[in-house]
This record gives sequence, structure tokens and C-alpha cells, in this order.
Amino acid sequence: MPTKTKRLKRRKLPDDQGERTQESLVKPKIKIEGLKYFAMLKPLLEHLHEHECQRDTAGNRTLHYDQYCMLVLLYVLNPTVSSLRAISQASELTKVRDKLGNEKASLGSLSEAGGLFSADHLKPVIEALSAEVNDAAPDPRLSSIQQTITAVDGSLVNALPSLIAASILKQTTGSALVRWRLHTHFEVNNLLPVRVDVTPDGGGEHDERAVLKRVLEEDRLYVMDRGYAKFSLFNSIVASSSSYVCRLRDNTVYKTTQELELTEGDRAAGVLNDKIVKLGGSSSSSSSPDHPIRLIQIRCTPHQNRTGGKARGSKAPNSDGILRIATNLLNVPAEIIALIYAYRWTIEIFFRFYKQLMGGDHLISHNANGIQIQVYCSVIACLLINLWTGSRPTKRTFEMISFYFQGLATEEELIAHIEKQAAAEEAKRAKEERKEIC
Repeated sequence: MPTKTKRLKRRKLPDDQGERTQESLVKPKIKIEGLKYFAMLKPLLEHLHEHECQRDTAGNRTLHYDQYCMLVLLYVLNPTVSSLRAISQASELTKVRDKLGNEKASLGSLSEAGGLFSADHLKPVIEALSAEVNDAAPDPRLSSIQQTITAVDGSLVNALPSLIAASILKQTTGSALVRWRLHTHFEVNNLLPVRVDVTPDGGGEHDERAVLKRVLEEDRLYVMDRGYAKFSLFNSIVASSSSYVCRLRDNTVYKTTQELELTEGDRAAGVLNDKIVKLGGSSSSSSSPDHPIRLIQIRCTPHQNRTGGKARGSKAPNSDGILRIATNLLNVPAEIIALIYAYRWTIEIFFRFYKQLMGGDHLISHNANGIQIQVYCSVIACLLINLWTGSRPTKRTFEMISFYFQGLATEEELIAHIEKQAAAEEAKRAKEERKEIC
């Protein structure tokens, strides 16, 4: 007995929408505007085209490294593209293929690319773009610091692995999530991340202090929270011809060897005392600081967790209302040290910006290299926004760019917004200059 073929019914929609079939509503179309700006990226990434192609003996590779990066950047800059499957769908669109120069990318190809292409090859691209960014201290008082002020911190991101792996993890650890830590270096002067190392969340070689020790550079001023407070790390930073400003734990043991006099500016900045100290109690000589250390105590607002103890998932104890800042900078005014540490929060703002606006709360890869590519593409996007707009990325600017890519804002409206932001930035700089002269 022949089966009946079910015919799609046409349903009447409002006059301004015309008539559609139900079939057309099953898979929403992705609308992407503003793709011409992606043409500017091709020269920066084209040298990656042949990366890992030597293993393609059959000559049938259709997704190359530069094309994969362009698709990831499309994901970062356009909230309409919100998953790996959405990237695959977008790669089928004629406009996307014309502007990005890619062919249709399957889910399998996109998934493989995250583990195949080396994330380290994107570092020269970031360095080249960073060199074009206007390097100006956010506060004129920081211009006296000769070393590059670099805030260092880590942030956790969660990933849901394959169904089988998730089931095993659930049984063995009680959670089906895999946690990765983004060890990030953030230059305060240009308010942009310059390095991100991705590791599993854990101790040993993945500990944040061990990771930082492996990648230390010279002529930097590392600004760190109390999780990085370790004497051997302080020694390594100094040995690498760099400096540090690091918050200490409230129960840190020390012995005062010299009291330093406070200025009116120090007191106005909330500095309580400034002294040269010997840190540690019975620590062995091999792990003790091998250089003079200055301890500056600064008044702050006491913080008590609502539960009366530690915050959920946090290792940090309650604050007693005093910041204890250790540094090897002996000749910098205490008020400037306080200011430098205050700018450590810029990296926290970046993590929030990355996770909430740039798709960082959703990982499109489940291995460290693929996650690193995603983060580096986000860094490239931040740099491009800076270069396109002439100012540092802000939430409002990113939203306007997203509206433009979705077709909700015209190019004229985007340009008008950029010009308005540039004028506001220039007025702010002029006000700071007048304040400095006075």
C-alpha cells in the first residue's frame, strides 16, 4: 500500500512579511553584513595558508589555517554566529565564501582544525598589530615607569567534552565539566592582552606561578595578586631583569629593617606605611628572597564574604582592610606603587569583556591549542577594533560593531559612533593634560 506524502502547508503571515512555508522557518538564516572589513585581515593571515599542508598528500584540504582564523574571527565579532555549528552554517553563505575566501567547512573539519594548527603562529600577528596601537599610559603619572607594566592573572573557563568523556568524568569526579585556565599577560599602557597560555586547571606544572616562571621576559613590571606571592618567583623575576608589584597575604610574616618616610601624596593615596622588610620566618635560604623587598601597606575597604567564610570556589580569605604590596622597586614613590596595583583590575575587566561580549563563555574547541587559537583571535579582534576606531575597545563600541555585522546599524551610523568616541577620548586626554599642568 503506497504511503502518503505529507505536503507542507503554507500559512498566511502578516502582510509586511508576505507568505512563507513552514520549511523556511525550520533553519533560521544567518545574516552577516560588513564583511568587507574582513578583506583587511587577509594580508595578515595569508602566510598561514600552507601551515600543516605537508601532511595533505592527497591535496584535498579545503580548510586552511588562515581561513579557519577568519571564521573564528567571524564568530568573535558577530553574536549571530554563536557555536561551531553556526560557523559551519555561515561558511556555506555566498557572501562569506567570497569575502573570507573559504569553502564550506564541515563540523569535522572545524573540530580537527583546533588541534591541528599551532596557536603559536598567531603570536607574530598579534605583535605586528600591537606595534600599530597607540601606546599611552592611561594615567600620566605612570609614564615615569620605564618598564612595561604587565598585569598577570588567570581565569577559568568550562568546557563540556564529548558525551562519553562527560559520562566518565561525572562518575569519577562528580562533574561533567572540564576546566581550563587562561594564564594572561595584559599590558596596562595599551589595555590589551599580549600573551595567553592555556593549561588544565590544576597544580604542579599548571600552577599559575609555575606557568609565569616559564615565560618571564626582561624589562617588564609584573603586577600580580596574592596567588602569585612566592619567594622563588620573585627571585626569578628579578633575575630576568624585570620587576614586580605583588599583593601579599594578610598573614604574611616579615621583619622590618627600615622605615621609609611618607609624603603628603602617599597619605592622600591611602598609604599607611612604607618600609624595607625581610619576608618569611623560618624559610630555607634557598627559597628566601635574594634581593631587598619593600612592603607598602595601603588602606582599602574591608571585604567580608556574605557567607562569613570563603566565597564558593574561591581560595581567597576575607580582607582586613589593608593591602600589603611587595615590590623590588625601591625608588618609586609609594603613591605610584599604589596606583600601579590599582591598574591590576584592568585584566579583570578584560576577562569580563572577553567572556560576556566576545564569546569566551562558550568554547568552540575542547583542547588547549584550539582554546588558545580562539583566545588569540579575540585578542586580534580587540586590536583590530582599536585600529579601526582609533581608541581602546569599549562595550558600547563592540555592541555597535556587532549591530553593524548583523545589519542593524548602517556603516554611516558606525562611523558616526566611532567619531563620537574619538572626540570623547580626545577631550578626556586634554582634560588630563590640563590637570597635570595645574
